[in-house]
Amino acid sequence: MRNATIRQLQIFSVAASHLSFARAAEKLHLTHAAISLQIKQLEDVSGTLLFERIGKRVFLTEAGEILLGHTRQILQSLKEADEALLALKGLKGGRIAVAVASTAEYFAPGLLAEFRKAQPDVRLRLLIDNRDTVSRLLANNEVDLAIMGRPPADLDAIAVAFAPHPLVIVAGRGHPLVGVPALMVEDLGDETLIVRESGSGTRSAMEEFFHEHSVRPRIGMEMASNEAIKQAVVAGLGISFISAHTLGLELTAGRLHVLDVEGTPVMRRWHIVRHKSKHLTPALGAFWDFVTEFAPAYLRALA
Repeated sequence: MRNATIRQLQIFSVAASHLSFARAAEKLHLTHAAISLQIKQLEDVSGTLLFERIGKRVFLTEAGEILLGHTRQILQSLKEADEALLALKGLKGGRIAVAVASTAEYFAPGLLAEFRKAQPDVRLRLLIDNRDTVSRLLANNEVDLAIMGRPPADLDAIAVAFAPHPLVIVAGRGHPLVGVPALMVEDLGDETLIVRESGSGTRSAMEEFFHEHSVRPRIGMEMASNEAIKQAVVAGLGISFISAHTLGLELTAGRLHVLDVEGTPVMRRWHIVRHKSKHLTPALGAFWDFVTEFAPAYLRALA
């Protein structure tokens, strides 16, 4: 492996993470042929196949799995060396990759904008996806840290709760349950629920809520977007269990209404999470402290 290049390892890491040369080409802005050539050269250097194709799917070989673990360590060490050298030179810059659960997309960009005001030289990369994907990005060291509801239980992580996260049940203007006081959860049994997809934190919280009250919800639609869910509820297609932090404009305009249901709002917490072995560079440490100290007041102001 002494003749392998850093570029080959970078390309291999992306291709292995997505198990797709096409996705790697898209993310790295290269041609499919260029990706294939670099992987072939890396296989020649290593003396073994790193990928195998079965049907239409691509899989890592055992050698590929071993190399991927070492590759991630090498790339992370290079990144940390870069950050340490910047700090040694007295530079304030650095790079941070942040993944946020999709529900947090309503406040995370503003939070990052506030951080940039304090640290304008820090380069930020923001990825938004559902909870399962964010957890995978953390586990694979593809991001430095994450903002999410419940930290992944199967990850050796450090997590700090920094703000309350209320979840509520909403209906559109004119729905018969709007304005009805002290609804029981059983009163929702015949209502059509529009819900997030499996793998999202909101979906998990909703399932726990109805299970605790021994009510089986009638799920009418599954959607991967909070915006799509809100528009469906506004259109009268059903009610939804959703984060209160996604509702500002619709509540103000009277297009959505929070139902007065026992046990709601369901209170969860927002967490900032990093892998336990993640080295805190000066930039990462500054962002971590910023979120834990500034974000609570920031979210209160948005409420």
